[in-house]
Amino acid sequence: MVCSLSLSSHPEALHICLMLQVQNSYSYTKSDWAADISAAQAIGIDGFALNTAVDSYEQTKYPDAFAAAQAADFDLFISFDMTYEWETTDMVNLVKQYASSSSYYKWEGKPLVSTFGGDSDSNDFWTTFKTDLANAGISISLAPAFIDYREPDEATQMLSNFTAIDGFFNWWSWPADENANLTTDTDLAYKTALSSAGRSGPYIMSVSPWQFKELGDGQDWVEQCDTLWDYRWQQAIHDVQPDIVEIVTWNDYGESHYISDINPVVNLGDLAPLYVDGFDHSGWRTMAEYYISWFKNGTAPVIEEDKVIYWYRVYPKSITCSQGALPRNSQFPEDAVFAFSILKSAANISLTIGESTTTYNAGKGVAIGSVPFSKMDGQKPVIEIMRDGQTVKSGTGSKAINTTNCDYYNFNTFVGVV
Repeated sequence: MVCSLSLSSHPEALHICLMLQVQNSYSYTKSDWAADISAAQAIGIDGFALNTAVDSYEQTKYPDAFAAAQAADFDLFISFDMTYEWETTDMVNLVKQYASSSSYYKWEGKPLVSTFGGDSDSNDFWTTFKTDLANAGISISLAPAFIDYREPDEATQMLSNFTAIDGFFNWWSWPADENANLTTDTDLAYKTALSSAGRSGPYIMSVSPWQFKELGDGQDWVEQCDTLWDYRWQQAIHDVQPDIVEIVTWNDYGESHYISDINPVVNLGDLAPLYVDGFDHSGWRTMAEYYISWFKNGTAPVIEEDKVIYWYRVYPKSITCSQGALPRNSQFPEDAVFAFSILKSAANISLTIGESTTTYNAGKGVAIGSVPFSKMDGQKPVIEIMRDGQTVKSGTGSKAINTTNCDYYNFNTFVGVV
């Protein structure tokens, strides 16, 4: 999750953050936290939102996380996972313990607290939470992700129902089970509603690269995300200009929207490794770095090196696999290799897989193209940057397309960089 304060409303305090699943830190040491923080800072990210559930170990990871953050001048803030049964007393105690840390992120001087869910709790629940903290001398800014609120025409009613909240985090950064691009209707409606209601908290817009899950028991789905990582950033920069952009996520491997390296110390259970292991997403950080700079500075960054980021699924959507269930919306993604160019000057981008080649002219700056792969068994995509008939750079995807043999349904994507 990326969090970044917009230029227009808070030019003095630009901030980028990512949602980090504390649940996946069971085997973490302080060095793991330091490595994650270093990788995030390298692309302009300034903090993590610590998505925290109720269990026996997650809060025990906080001391190492905050120690590593303080050493790196990096921000953290708490995001309660309200799909678990949090008691207000425990929530208050956790905020009290860390709100005074120099690494706890403050929105307009107040510790920011967010959530995943929580709209099934009453307004009285959230009023009690804030009042108990205020009685302890801590005035927070509460910006929850009430996930049942997605429709634009529900924004005013949500704020009427929940007078205790200061801001809002729109979790929904993927299309809603439809083969279409995500619009900004929800973002603009809730941002406007907050302003009209005079609320002092931030409007937080989520940006995410992918959404696929194959864990059984009804948790098998994919959304239309073929070019989402590009156009969602464009929406944030040009159309919504939110107070905060939150990248979803740093390390939620199970839903395939991680942009971190795959940490080998993380226990992903029995099923997630079948579609996560070997599917590197680190190249998406290169795209994020470009757009984060643009968002923070208000202008497109100067490009010093030609690059192409490419991504593709390994299995066509029509394949029958021996295990798992065909995910919901499996018909939506294109069987294609996608390429996003970042160029110092105009060039031709050539995408070849097997006997199929697509070449498109990409101007200075960024552009996107694709080439289909549906009948290219055993072939690996080749990506070239060409100027004046000469290949300037080239690269080959490390995974071959597999149209004949699938052990487990996998709509995750492999990401590479030329």
